[in-house]
Amino acid sequence: MTDTALPVALGPTRFAQFRDRVLPFLVFAAVLVTIPALGPSRTWYTLLNSMGINIVFALSYNMLLGRAGLLSFGHAVYFGLGGYLAMHAMNWIPESVLGVAGVFALPVIGFAGGALAGAVIGWPSCRRAGIPFAMISLGIAELVASAAFIFVSVFGGEEGISGDRMKWFDPVTLFGHEVEFTMGPISDVYWFIAFWTFVASVLMYAFTRTPLGRMSEAVRDNPERAAFVGYNPQQVRYLVFIASGGFAGVGGGMAAVNFEIFTPENLSLLPSGFVLLMAYIGGIRYFAGPILGAIVLTFMQSSFSGYSEAWLLYLGLLFITIVMFAPNGLAGIVVALVNGVRMPGAAARLARWSQMTLAALIALAGLVVVIEVAVRWSNGYGDTFEPFGIALPHGSPLTWLVALVPIGAGLALMRLIARRSDA
Repeated sequence: MTDTALPVALGPTRFAQFRDRVLPFLVFAAVLVTIPALGPSRTWYTLLNSMGINIVFALSYNMLLGRAGLLSFGHAVYFGLGGYLAMHAMNWIPESVLGVAGVFALPVIGFAGGALAGAVIGWPSCRRAGIPFAMISLGIAELVASAAFIFVSVFGGEEGISGDRMKWFDPVTLFGHEVEFTMGPISDVYWFIAFWTFVASVLMYAFTRTPLGRMSEAVRDNPERAAFVGYNPQQVRYLVFIASGGFAGVGGGMAAVNFEIFTPENLSLLPSGFVLLMAYIGGIRYFAGPILGAIVLTFMQSSFSGYSEAWLLYLGLLFITIVMFAPNGLAGIVVALVNGVRMPGAAARLARWSQMTLAALIALAGLVVVIEVAVRWSNGYGDTFEPFGIALPHGSPLTWLVALVPIGAGLALMRLIARRSDA
């Protein structure tokens, strides 16, 4: 007979809780503190600051898409309105020592702006879910972006609104010592961005552990059952929508301090689409997925755009590939890789994955040649794609041989490896 008197562990152990819930944030904080010690260049500081802003933006979006199952095409509205309010506050706050603390509080003001916008817009929007909600968010995004060009006194028209984050810092003395932290150098702004990236990430993770965060997942998976046990799915969606808009406003406040300017472009469909890509490519099922997506896509946006005019095309290909072959995103790939190493038969599994990756890279190399040659040909400037010093003009048979042979060989190898796996 089973001894029912023995205690049964229904939840994770304390070690597992520390490992899964606390340790990742300690590592995250350690990385943020360690980065300046590595002496990054000004370019890298600029890139890292943009990554921090996009991490907060993408995590706030995943509160809607990943947790509540709400596909929004207008999340930049809350990012932009929070940022605009923070930018106005930057100009309103007087030049005093109190303002030093005020500049660090601008993301809080952004949170208030984003949450207020979420409360107003979410009331009618959250009455629907699924495709109707997505269409409503698209319409609201167009509405607010258009209004930004009409109400010039509020949004500054095409030129936007600018501010000066340094006006409080000349000079500042605390406890008899002059503070060298001026928010002028980009390295000073890094600490501001790193602080709020960490705080906002912790708060959004904590939100997922609350009863409301848990219930949003239940509403996403089965709203009828959630309503059966006494929860109103519409109210749950509405509250999550407000919180998501508030944290998007935090990102807007961080962007206001970092860039010192906000324009109607920040409210447009472009950032709304970009945040969707960051969250989905990173992996909406995992909390760390949008963080990974924000890092990768911000790097692509900042670095690849300098090497190729077709970087947006590569971004589209990456998105399609993730949707078709890795729906759990980059985070899902990392988790599958770790689990694959832990499970029996890891050597054979890793060998198969390595072969498949190599075959995919061979096909990708040929595809890159086709894209780069086609882009230079269509521009009509006479430019020639020259990888590793080898000229590949569009009219040369060698060019298409170099492009098509790797594509065919890579696809054939992928098919062969897949067949062996199925056998």
